[in-house]
Amino acid sequence: MTEVSETPLDFTREWIEFVDPDDADTIVRADVTWLLSRWSCVFGNGCPGIDVEQPDDGCCIHGAFYTDRDDEKRVRAAVARLTPRTWQLHRRFAETVATDSLEDEEGVDHPARKTAVVDGACVFHNREGFEGGSGCSLHAQALRDGVHPMDYKPEVCWQLPVKRDFSTITRADGSTAEVTWIGEFDRRAWGAGGHDFEFWCTSSPMAHTGAQPLFESYAPELIGLLGKAAYETLAALCRQRLAAGVFAEHPASAAARRLQLPIQPV
Repeated sequence: MTEVSETPLDFTREWIEFVDPDDADTIVRADVTWLLSRWSCVFGNGCPGIDVEQPDDGCCIHGAFYTDRDDEKRVRAAVARLTPRTWQLHRRFAETVATDSLEDEEGVDHPARKTAVVDGACVFHNREGFEGGSGCSLHAQALRDGVHPMDYKPEVCWQLPVKRDFSTITRADGSTAEVTWIGEFDRRAWGAGGHDFEFWCTSSPMAHTGAQPLFESYAPELIGLLGKAAYETLAALCRQRLAAGVFAEHPASAAARRLQLPIQPV
């Protein structure tokens, strides 16, 4: 196995379930195997990108779909803070939104708004060599402003690589409950196109070299997805599993340890 080879998509996973402390009618089901993994983003640190011909563009080559108008409005407010010195395409493109389509669960396409793609990557992506720094201009602006990048970036960008889904269950007694699922955004989460990526990090040992387990390093994002009370319950359960020392380990994390890949700094 090389550093960039990927582990299989299907393997034994451990899940936990608890009632949302803020909503007795909602159950949280979380993938402990994923949350206890040592995944950490390797963008700018050896990431080969999802297209090997654009290694410096990471997973920014397709742009990002907005979840709703509020998501788009929040990003537009952040864009207003960018300047020609911090955003490479500041003067070239006034319009940052494109119209595309998304397929729903029934396979029907619907119009959807997303960040524009310019010269093969997201309009907000500063290319390698830009004097203001490469990478997401919104992410960098958030760090300059002293706020978390999730306050400025499209939701799908800051949620990755965590996938949140919703479902409704009906019990044998006729009662129902809403379920919030928290799991891994693997290749399949992208749809059929995800299998065409030449690299995807969640299954790669080279990206499982974080100094902290994912539930800790991604605490702000998980709080944003679940709420503080549910996150605190989730974190406590994860710590219990770590303390017990017995849980279904993510194979990519196990491979990174076996290969003795260097740990990324916090």
